[in-house]
Amino acid sequence: MGGRTSVIPIATSRRTAAVSAAAALAGIVVAFAGSEPAAAQSAGPKSSQSAYEAQARAEDPNTPGPVQPVPFNHALHAGQYQMPCLYCHTATDQSRMAGVPSLEVCMGCHSQFGQDLEGVQKLKAAWDAKKPIEWEQIHRLPEYVKFRHNRHIAAGVACQRCHGPVEKMDKIELTSDTIWWPWLLPSKKLEMGWCINCHRDNQAPQDCLTCHY
Repeated sequence: MGGRTSVIPIATSRRTAAVSAAAALAGIVVAFAGSEPAAAQSAGPKSSQSAYEAQARAEDPNTPGPVQPVPFNHALHAGQYQMPCLYCHTATDQSRMAGVPSLEVCMGCHSQFGQDLEGVQKLKAAWDAKKPIEWEQIHRLPEYVKFRHNRHIAAGVACQRCHGPVEKMDKIELTSDTIWWPWLLPSKKLEMGWCINCHRDNQAPQDCLTCHY
């Protein structure tokens, strides 16, 4: 795109046929566009029904997980569209922190499509106002715990190991997972015992300074 294209000479009859086909296709496109309201044309292509349904589930208070300022649906993006985690959570494989995607990342896609969705309209409003989205945090560790995302990704730990099957979640929530120690004491997900047990199972360091330094 944007580069030079090679033009190969063709016979006059073939050129005429190609021009006629292009003109017919252009007529179909113009006719289709003309059948839509002007507002719909300016908003880009209409979103799929699955996108509308995914948005509805993401903003439904009865769906597990807190309602976010923007109804972002992971099941749609990471599941149906199979977008890799690192596409949105950029540089998580290089940084200690994962963070949330910037508006630039979101609008990089949604400046082209999805503008008929309420959620995308909220994104654009924040973009125009130059204000960040105040997301509701789900996964939180104490300040004295130093968890490094890049080291875990480098070790081959899947995001789902700690965050759960995000590709199936309409809204992100802290999924339940409990381990039982030999003396029958339970340890829930993201608690110290849960993390230590994972380190033991994967022959990872268990020294105190691994996580507390």
